[in-house]
Amino acid sequence: MKPAKSGRRASKGSKPTMIEATSFAFWAAAPAAGAGGGLSMMLPILLFIPLLYLFMIRPQQKKQKQWQQMLASIKSGDRITTTGGIRGTIISMKEDSMVIRVAPDNLKLEVARTAIASVTQEDSSKS
Repeated sequence: MKPAKSGRRASKGSKPTMIEATSFAFWAAAPAAGAGGGLSMMLPILLFIPLLYLFMIRPQQKKQKQWQQMLASIKSGDRITTTGGIRGTIISMKEDSMVIRVAPDNLKLEVARTAIASVTQEDSSKS
């Protein structure tokens, strides 16, 4: 009788490949590097959030505030341009819409207040 060998039986292909050995080495070394690695991994994310605010969110908030102030200050006689590109003069205003006169045929259109893209004050010197 042959004596029994302790451990696993050797068979073809039972040796770990280089990839398996390397991944095991990285996995085994991960807890040692984890002590100081948490902050260094979070640092780019923590720096990205203020940059996102400064370059994207804050300018959009300022633009929105200016647009709301512009809408609050419009009055009859102001020349406006809608988001669709229609230019006209405000004739009358309602709570959420306004009637504008569009040249050259003095066509009257009712547009929503939120459709106004820009306002130009009517100059008295143009008459």
